[in-house]
Amino acid sequence: MILERVRALMNEGVADRVLAWEAGELFCDRTPKVFDADHLDELKYDGLCGANLSKYLIAESKKDGKIIALIKPCDSYSLNQLCTEHRVDRDKVYALGVGCCGKMDPEKIRAHGIKGIVSFAKDGDCVVFTTKSGEKRVPLCELLLDKCLYCKGKEHKNVDEVVGQSLDTTIDGKYDLVARLEAMSADERFEFWRSELSKCIRCNACRNVCPACSCIKCVFDNPKTGVQNKAAADDFEENMFHIIRAYHVAGRCTDCGECSRVCPEGIPLHLLNRKIIKDMNELYGDYQAGEEIGQRHPLTDFTKEDVEPSIVHERGGAQ
Repeated sequence: MILERVRALMNEGVADRVLAWEAGELFCDRTPKVFDADHLDELKYDGLCGANLSKYLIAESKKDGKIIALIKPCDSYSLNQLCTEHRVDRDKVYALGVGCCGKMDPEKIRAHGIKGIVSFAKDGDCVVFTTKSGEKRVPLCELLLDKCLYCKGKEHKNVDEVVGQSLDTTIDGKYDLVARLEAMSADERFEFWRSELSKCIRCNACRNVCPACSCIKCVFDNPKTGVQNKAAADDFEENMFHIIRAYHVAGRCTDCGECSRVCPEGIPLHLLNRKIIKDMNELYGDYQAGEEIGQRHPLTDFTKEDVEPSIVHERGGAQ
């Protein structure tokens, strides 16, 4: 259905290319790619297409012509935020909303001991994998990316049309891990993050995939700043990189979870962003970045009801 609609749009002259996914080197890999009309048969859209395509539109919308972009519901928030920040020229993009029933995490598939996959198909609440050694049936909820478990909802925001149905995969407890960290002592929290961030190899995958990290020149790549460094020299630099990045995207992070999805070391980087989101909601009222194009987030939109800098935020009866 999606491929047919893409072909029709291109035949109608709506666009001359499409941003979607292709099969990667491994079976579970789905890689973002721009296709022309002659290579649409290579286009993939299935339960493994977890990558957020919105950031690729920064470069694509600067090119001549118009591009069709397959946009999942969660991706539409990132696209809106990029348009708000004038990173993407919305007039150059035909946003084709695609239905989403949740995307699977290759690591969770491997954790179930599933190897040699030939094909897979959704059957009710389960996924049936056909492998070289037989079939294996696993509940979909056990395979979903974490970001799909705490999805913002299956409603596309500001797309040109929607093709396909979506399935709500959201569970309660979006801020449970954040609350657990808040309940720790300062020393315990420090040890938690030191344990996690010490795994960082400074591959920059989190920064490169993040839609909110769209600076033309990153401070960590600029030799004039004095903080340029590929590999962290000590634990201070490990902390500094991730803390600066988290504060840089404060109020702009749509909680798409891409940073954690691509981290080769499995660091739960989204928890840093989600902690800031939780605090902003408690201090300024519920806010969702990217819900609308042009909206101002609480940290840049003053109102007389804003909390004063002198306010000490109380949580759970403790300051």
